[in-house]
Amino acid sequence: MLSKPPKAVWDHLALVMQVGLTFAGSVLLCLYIGYKLDDWLGTRGVFITLFILLGIAGGGYTAYRQIMKLGLGPEDKPDGDEPHD
Repeated sequence: MLSKPPKAVWDHLALVMQVGLTFAGSVLLCLYIGYKLDDWLGTRGVFITLFILLGIAGGGYTAYRQIMKLGLGPEDKPDGDEPHD
């Protein structure tokens, strides 16, 4: 019989899903905005390209901030990571 995974596994899985959905949502929103601007102005992919790049940059920055918010403090590091004098 399979045992139930520890709570930490579910917490990490939730973080990975949150970061992934945040990144994908940012890119898809910017893709939609770029598509609508190209359609409205009659351009051929200029705004789609520009807004996809903005979506990747914005999604990456937001994902980075979410991950850094959970970073390890000095008191949480293992004993072997102390600098040598």
